[in-house]
Parts: sequence; C-alpha cells; structure tokens
Amino acid sequence: MIYAESLAQFPQPETYDVLVVGAGAAGLYTALCIPQHFKVGLINKDHLTLSASDWAQGGIAAAISPEDSPQLHLEDTLKAGVGLCDLEAVQFLVEQAPECIHRLVEMGVSFDRHNHQLALTLEAAHSRHRVLHAADTTGRAVVSILTEKVLECHNITVISPAFALNLWLNETTHRCQGLSLIRDGQIQWMAAKAVVLATGGGGQVFSQTTNPSVSTGDGVAMAWRAGAVLRDLEFFQFHPTALQLPGAPRFLISEAVRGEGAHLIDAEGYRFAFDYHPAGELAPRDVVSRAIFSHLQSLKKSLITPPQQVGLDLRPIAPDTIQHRFPNIIKVCQKWGIDVFHEPIPVAPAAHYWMGGVVTNTKNQTSIPGLYAVGETASTGVHGANRLASNSLLECLVFGAQMHHLGLELEDDCFRQEKPLSPPTVDIHFQPMLDWEQQVGVISRIRHQLPDLVWQSAGICRQQPTLNQAITQVQQWHQEFFALPMSQLLSHLPFGQPLHLNLEDPQQKQLRLWGETQNLLDISALILRAAAFRTESRGGHYRQDFHETSRCWQVHTLIQGEHICKSSHPFSAEPKL
Repeated sequence: MIYAESLAQFPQPETYDVLVVGAGAAGLYTALCIPQHFKVGLINKDHLTLSASDWAQGGIAAAISPEDSPQLHLEDTLKAGVGLCDLEAVQFLVEQAPECIHRLVEMGVSFDRHNHQLALTLEAAHSRHRVLHAADTTGRAVVSILTEKVLECHNITVISPAFALNLWLNETTHRCQGLSLIRDGQIQWMAAKAVVLATGGGGQVFSQTTNPSVSTGDGVAMAWRAGAVLRDLEFFQFHPTALQLPGAPRFLISEAVRGEGAHLIDAEGYRFAFDYHPAGELAPRDVVSRAIFSHLQSLKKSLITPPQQVGLDLRPIAPDTIQHRFPNIIKVCQKWGIDVFHEPIPVAPAAHYWMGGVVTNTKNQTSIPGLYAVGETASTGVHGANRLASNSLLECLVFGAQMHHLGLELEDDCFRQEKPLSPPTVDIHFQPMLDWEQQVGVISRIRHQLPDLVWQSAGICRQQPTLNQAITQVQQWHQEFFALPMSQLLSHLPFGQPLHLNLEDPQQKQLRLWGETQNLLDISALILRAAAFRTESRGGHYRQDFHETSRCWQVHTLIQGEHICKSSHPFSAEPKL
C-alpha cells in the first residue's frame, strides 16, 4: 500500500549557510572554494563520481606555454562563439586559467608531462597547443582529487543520494532561501542563505548523447520554475565523434584524438571533412558534426544500405602515442570488439554540451537574489553559440573559485519566514494508490519517447515544421504528466511543508524518475521554443530553413517563465523580461 500524509507538526528544516546542488567539477570546486566558516551542504542525487565531469576525456585549456597567451586563448574562444560571447566573461576566464591550473597541480592532479613540463596538446579551433590532460581521463583525474578534498572538509556535509526538487523562495522578498528534495522516501525542505546550482547539463533530453544518465537538466528546470532568466537554450553542442555501435553507449571519443592526427573517413577511406571546411577534422565541433551528418545524408541518396556512422582512423598516429594518450579509449573499444590500432572506430555525432543556461554574471549571481549557478548549468557568456573545446572544465574551476568571495548577511532575521511554519489547515493525503504502477508506466513511456522526439526535431539540423510538431507533442505529454495523481500531489506541495511517503526502495527510485521526467519535459519545451524562435543558423544551432548567419540575430535569446525575447545587444544579460 502506498500513501503519503502531511506531518502532524512541521519539524524545522535543516539549515545551512550554503546549499550546493550537484557534485561534478563545478559543484565540488564551488564547495571547496566557499569560505570554510560557512556550513555547506553538498546535494548529489547519485554517487559522487557519477557526473559528466568525471567522463570528460580531452582536458583543460589554459595559456601557459611561452608560445601562447591569454589574448590568443580569448581570440580562439570568441571565434568559436560566433559573435555571442561576453567579452568581459571570456577575458576573466582566460586570465584566471593559469592560476586555476596551478592550484589543481598543488592539490595533486597528475597532468601528463613531457620532459618534466606539463604536456600540452592541440584540439579543434585552438591556434596553439594549450590543452592539459591526464591521459584520456582528465575529468576523472580532476574529480577524484576534488572529491577527496571535499570529504576532508569539516564544513561540508555531503547529502546523498538526494534529488533536489524545487527552489524555495521567500514569498515577500522572492529571495531564494532553500529548496525541497526527495530523500529517504520523503519530501524534505532545507533552508539556506544561498543556493548554488551546479547540476551540469541536459544531454539526456536527446536520445543520442555522450552525457551520463544524471544529466537531465535539473538546475535549469528548477531555476525556470522559480522565475529565473535563462539564456540561449537553443545552443546545444553536438560532439562529432561518439562511439556508434548497436548496444554500446555513446561513449565519447575525445577531440584530442583528432588533435593528435586521427582522420575522419567514410567506408571508402575518403577524408570528407575537408569538403566542408579547410581545417577538415580540426574545424569547430558544430562544423564537423554537420559535415558527418551531411555526408551520411548524401550517402543515403546513393546507397541501397547507407551507413549510420563514419570512421575515426587512429592509424596515422604512432602506436606508442595511442598507448600513452588514449588508454581508456583503447579499453572501451576493445570491450566492443574494435582494435583501434588496425581499424577505424565507428562514430557519429551526439549531444554533448549545453551552451545555454541560467544567466549569471562573473560572480555567479542569477536574476534571483540568493541563487547562484556554476558550470554547465550557468550561462556566463564565455561559450557564446559554440563552446571552444576544453573550456568547460576550465569554466567550472574559474567560476567556482569566485565563490571564495561569497558574502552573506548572517543576521538571524534576514531569512526569517514571514509566517512561522505551521501545519496546513487541510491535510494532504496520498490515498492508497492502486494505480501506482499504471502511473509509473505513463511516466516511463514519456521518459522513453521524449529523447527520440527531441533528437529528431532539435538535433543537429532543425526546421520549423518539425519544431512546431515537437512543441505540440511535448505540450500534450506535459498535460498527461501533470494530470497524474502523483504529479498533482508533488507539484502543489506548499512551500516549507514536508511530506512522508511510505514507499519501498524500488518506488523511491520511481519517485526520482518522476522528478527527472518533469525536468526533461520542461527543458525540452524550452529548447524547442528557443530553437523555433531563432530564425538563423549560428554555432550549435543550425536551421535548414534559415541556414545563413544573420547580423540581426547577433543577440541572445532570453526566456523567463512563458516569455521569450531577444536581448538588446549581444553582450547584454538583462535581469528581467
């Protein structure tokens, strides 16, 4: 029997100075950089090491060689961003990069070295060798060290597993004062003087993605429901080279492989990427992804059984270099029967990184007082319409370090509730749910079908009719989802009211499925609306019906609630619509 009942008396919510949601590189580093006299709660919905950061292979970009400079790094970043980067934010990123690398080395991150110096490699759209790496598991090397440091910190409490559900706003001041979460079969509330969203991206909204299962856009969806300003959600980067084999996960084959000399070829051995850009395999990611897509489309017209992938040929690279630089790629490919020393790896594009997110300034502040965002969840302005390779881990660190300057008003009455917490006048009962499995079936169906719809309509190439059809379908699923008794209960729970759910372990996991599906429905609608709104092609957003880049669209797309509009100029981040 499954039921929920409101508690007879409200316990006071757990209280922290700062709540950080997410435990990838952004969340971990943010928690470490918050001054240690603050009590920090680090909320993670899964195991500490399960994040997109942990999966990051390529490396971290920083201008640390004598042949390089922050100015060159800035120019490469601006060029990749196709006119939508915020100059101030990019300058801040590239100037702070060397210090962040220095701090990581001091912490114990073992970057590869060459002749006792930090080894640097070249990646697409970089004009210099500036990408530091730890073999092909750089993200894991960084996250593992950060995790160790977090667990050693006396002021940080890891709250896991726990699924952050909604932000908690003061009804009078509209300041963020905490959040609700699903934990141990209950809806709990946690109070804080500041909340930092560091939940990563939303790649799971696409059926083809390099992102782990936890990347369901939670932070962006929570911020949108709370009324925060969002920006440039149509810009999603599709990585050109994800493993493409039946039954295999879309394991990312690092851009560094092409940087070391691997070739993209079709079944005839033809290096087709040069037909689309003079830089061939080392063109920006959006260009290479569209080159693969277009080449496969052309083959469909000429072949009875067209291929679903192209080949990434590592044979031009010296075997010793492959062994040293890409041991994890070798291992994964061997698991799926591919010998990278003697045959190409079958690859195809997959959704990889979300350039858009919650609008922030260089202090990570959002349009909601008390709410901050760091990493892929945030739209800092450093990526523009297309992220430069290996700037993502860097962004997590540079902006996470900004939380060292966090200043909080610690007066007890500053965040006091306008009304004391008290039992509701009418108890909310989740009566015995004989149709629980039926509800879970509806949620599971939507969760399964949604990524295919978004991939087909808002994937690498987009056009108005399919976007409109997808928007209509998502609206229908949204109505079906929120008509469920489970949704009626959880989406209308008053601020501050805890709720005990008498659920068994499998059902508690289904409760998280409900939360992730709600977030995916929200972000899919936002992505589709933004993609339909921007009638041009730029960076990660490519419209087959508006394939040119337009000067009148050198502006941001801003969304707040149901309102969508253009920014006044490309470097603006208006706090309100």
